[in-house]
Amino acid sequence: MTDTEGWDGRSETTGTVAVIGMGKIGQSLAARYADAGWTVVGVDVAPVIVETLAMGHVPFDDEPGVAERIAAAHAEARFDATADHTSAASRSDVVIMIVPLMLTDDDRPDYRAIDAASEAVGRGLRPGTLVIYETTLPIGDTRRRFGPLLERASGLAVGDSKSGFLLAYSPERVSSGRVLSDLASYPKLVGGVDRASTERATAFYTSVLDAEVWSLSTAEAAEFAKLAETTYRNVNIGLANEFARVAEQAGVDILEVVRAANSQPYSHIHQPGLGVGGHCIPVYPHFLIHGRGDAERLEVVEAALRANEEQVGRAVTSIESVVGDLADRPVLVLGLTYRWGVREVANSRALALIHELRTRGALVQAYDPLLSGAEVKRLGASAYRWGAQSDAIAIITQTADPLWSGMDLGRFPKLELLFDGRNSLRDLAIPPNLTYIGVGLRGRADGETPDRGD
Repeated sequence: MTDTEGWDGRSETTGTVAVIGMGKIGQSLAARYADAGWTVVGVDVAPVIVETLAMGHVPFDDEPGVAERIAAAHAEARFDATADHTSAASRSDVVIMIVPLMLTDDDRPDYRAIDAASEAVGRGLRPGTLVIYETTLPIGDTRRRFGPLLERASGLAVGDSKSGFLLAYSPERVSSGRVLSDLASYPKLVGGVDRASTERATAFYTSVLDAEVWSLSTAEAAEFAKLAETTYRNVNIGLANEFARVAEQAGVDILEVVRAANSQPYSHIHQPGLGVGGHCIPVYPHFLIHGRGDAERLEVVEAALRANEEQVGRAVTSIESVVGDLADRPVLVLGLTYRWGVREVANSRALALIHELRTRGALVQAYDPLLSGAEVKRLGASAYRWGAQSDAIAIITQTADPLWSGMDLGRFPKLELLFDGRNSLRDLAIPPNLTYIGVGLRGRADGETPDRGD
């Protein structure tokens, strides 16, 4: 008897789950489900991803434990990959939708990819199939957008466990670089469009996860929970960035202030920086804003988005206040991924930083240990070789990579300013002739009294 037999009390199950969208998260989900005993079909529209996975290999080997699990399941004939959404859905008990939902140029949800995937899945649904959306969605989309779409495509009724299909929402709550660990750590939130859908989805996740599974009252509650937790982080960082501005004006160290404030158990102030990057935190507040039609504006959320967006421009202005006009002057940016140690540049503030520096005429050099020189050039900067001598007059750290703490400042004979964009270099020895600026501290990094700006 496999782990999947009788997972929901039915006898006619196939023990197969289709994962639609085989990016890093989809691969990790597939690995976890296969490890729990399910047969997994990975589905993607990118031929190179499908071809690689169909051979039992992963195209993105950045998640610990995923490659080994996919290879093992493939060797046991319990993992395959295809571009045929309809066929995969037709042979599965459960369909997991993890197709990305990104933003349009005007910051509204771009449904083109996920609508197309849902339409193709719908054509393969059979009575009794459970469809679960894990893609982060605006509130109400599971019920009001995708339920009707799947009904039209399948000819089946949603919410009917015998002659129709079941539908639920369960947000992914994981971070790049630690997906399998997060799957085992955080409660899995589940909300269906009806009781039967919630119960079936809860039974599925109980069969594949070691973490707690929380059944919420509705799909809308589960959708909102994900938007609430991610928007909270965006707003908190925006508040921290505004606190940093006050700290600079007052001549105090924002890190000291945050540490002191957070000693009170009801204070959970995040760290300031150059803004917010990644797939989630800068994106999902817009789902909350634009998914509500003509409802009252979310003024706090919108203000936080602006505060975070403005950080790059403020940083470059601070740099100019020290070194003067940047036109035709070399500036070095360290760290191009949205978070150190993660090989992704999605919404990285480095992209906005490079653009802003180039707009002001700077000659931008850049380095990231996770990116090749060709990749750096594609992002709009000339590639710097770590350890080489440079004529840069300013260095800006955009990530908190520990590598920066070991840099030899003697390699930069014309350096005038170090801008510590993640406040990670406070212990670095700064020569007397070099200006240090942190986010929320304008002065020296080595403990000397900062400039109060009086």
